Amino acid sequence: MKYQRAAFSLVELIIIVTFLSIFAFIAIPRLNYALISKQKAEATAWKIVTDLRLTRRLAISDAANNVKGFELSLIGSVPYHAYKITNLNTTKIISSHTTDSAVILSGPIGIKYAYTPLGNLKPASANKLIVSAEGRSFTINVNPATGIVKCVEN
Repeated sequence: MKYQRAAFSLVELIIIVTFLSIFAFIAIPRLNYALISKQKAEATAWKIVTDLRLTRRLAISDAANNVKGFELSLIGSVPYHAYKITNLNTTKIISSHTTDSAVILSGPIGIKYAYTPLGNLKPASANKLIVSAEGRSFTINVNPATGIVKCVEN
């Protein structure tokens, strides 16, 4: 009669777990956490692009009731790590967001993107924002005449 094994012995399991622990102990310090920060820069840039487009859409869709428009503005001090969307007619904050501390938002002091009910930027508005982290950088450009938002990696 032949004997067939249905499972691993305890010794075999202990050896496998020991090898996996040694490999993890060697591999984890070698992980590139800077790569994670670089991905955070891209994710933050695209989140801001989405929110700029939302701000423009809100200004256009509420044009009949709101002649002042909507604004996305960076809050805090340089380097910026937060921004908010505000209804300029009622001064009500629609939403606010905080970015990861590894991601830096830079540009002129008091960066504001104020959209008119026609979807274009108001004259005093900024039209450029740089989002960067760990050597990876994205430039967000807003066309003042049309309000169209574009994001490019530097």
